[in-house]
Amino acid sequence: MIRNAKLSDKLQVLKFCQNTFSWGDYVEHVWDFWITEDLLFVYEKQTPVGICHAFFSKNQIWIEGIRVDPNFRKQKIASDLIKHVESLGKKDSALFSFMLVDTENSISLSMAKSLEYGIFQTWNFYSLEPKKNLHFNIIFAKSLDESICTHYVKSWRWLPIDNTLLSEFSKQNKLIQSKINGKTSTAILSDSEHFDNTLIVTLFSGSDKSTSQILLFLQNHAIQNNYTRIQILTKENLSNLDLLEHKLSFHLLRKHLS
Repeated sequence: MIRNAKLSDKLQVLKFCQNTFSWGDYVEHVWDFWITEDLLFVYEKQTPVGICHAFFSKNQIWIEGIRVDPNFRKQKIASDLIKHVESLGKKDSALFSFMLVDTENSISLSMAKSLEYGIFQTWNFYSLEPKKNLHFNIIFAKSLDESICTHYVKSWRWLPIDNTLLSEFSKQNKLIQSKINGKTSTAILSDSEHFDNTLIVTLFSGSDKSTSQILLFLQNHAIQNNYTRIQILTKENLSNLDLLEHKLSFHLLRKHLS
């Protein structure tokens, strides 16, 4: 009943992946990427009625894109898809499984809890408009506080940070910091792999003042590098900063697989 997805599944799947969120859905935009990345699964009952994509990284699996045809809900299809991915993760010696769920999605949160997922962290999604700025106080850093910065966001996947990645970020000037009055804010920059001209920023805010300096830099950086969208993911509540528009809040859910 669960198998690897095929190119020919696309049209049938997209029929039930249109109005998942108030603004629609993103599956149609990432389906071709997910097929090439592999680990895209469908739950089949004569035709596909559910999907789930997985991404394996160091010591963990990332589960995303869980969708079920509304006509087949309450049949534990999503749970079965998640369990299938977890079994593959265990075979690959993964220690953890992670998912992201909207804080307002009580049904998905309840399902995750029944599968022994717990809230690891809560994150906020803000958008920032590109804009030319000439004055900001930032440095290109070479290190960060690993007790605070455990994960970074790459194409909406929360991946663990290690020394190899830190070295790459530093060499590419993708590790930004601002320090004001002893309070340090840090940002990790990455390009979206699925959407053009989209800058994804993992932000660790030490204070509003130092964060504001990073935001000014990001706006100018986007203009200089032809980004049309800046997406900022952070654990902090930055409602005091007028430059940002709050979009959504998510729970980062984690399960021990060992």
